Amino acid sequence: MADRRLAVVILHYGDPALTFRVKEQLEQSDPKLAEHIHVLDNHAPEAFPGAWRRLDENLYWSGALDYCLKEFERRSYTHLWFLNNDIWFGSKPPHILKAWKRLEQLDAKIGPIGVYSPAIHRSPYHPQMIEKPGLQYSLVPYIDGISPLFSIECLNKIGGLDYEGNIYGYGVDVWNSLALHRAGFSVVVDHQVTIRHIYHSTAKKVDGFLTTAAEAQHKYMTARLGDDYEEQLKQELASCRDFRSF
Repeated sequence: MADRRLAVVILHYGDPALTFRVKEQLEQSDPKLAEHIHVLDNHAPEAFPGAWRRLDENLYWSGALDYCLKEFERRSYTHLWFLNNDIWFGSKPPHILKAWKRLEQLDAKIGPIGVYSPAIHRSPYHPQMIEKPGLQYSLVPYIDGISPLFSIECLNKIGGLDYEGNIYGYGVDVWNSLALHRAGFSVVVDHQVTIRHIYHSTAKKVDGFLTTAAEAQHKYMTARLGDDYEEQLKQELASCRDFRSF
């Protein structure tokens, strides 16, 4: 891993206690990697004490992700793990080192991985993300962007993060991971690194946000996949492949 460098960013917006919980969990799990763990305060109404950086305005999910991709590429990092603040890890520690080593092994085994994600204990939206304890990993066509770990190089090869017209982020995770898949890069869900997630923990508290974000998502996805994008996404899931050995 001499030339590989991983930056871990927790996006803070909403309750500082949630952000602190996952930050503390990672620092206790991987103390030797603490210098690579950063909290980005997305101009939250309740600022996060000791954040790596507080933005001058709310860039929302897409803008904040793009900001971090560019910032950490400039710092010579090769990968970015972009975490929601309303998650916590359910698998055994060390969380960062375990994921990073497994990603390196998978990169060597199956070719360049565009984006990697822990499996999720429960998901009402994306069945391909749900943890399957008897499996090692799954190859999927797209992911839910709760905790995506991106190869910056792979993203750059498809033109960088595409979020034009949708700064809010809903659908941006799906489309960009699908674009990586269609470009020949692997999209991986790891069933041995798992998280739990509180869906819409902040978004549902902001009046009108979910409606605005859903409208932006519909326009964004329609522009890229057409009016039947939801059916296309369902059909794409037929390509999922599960692996019991590593």
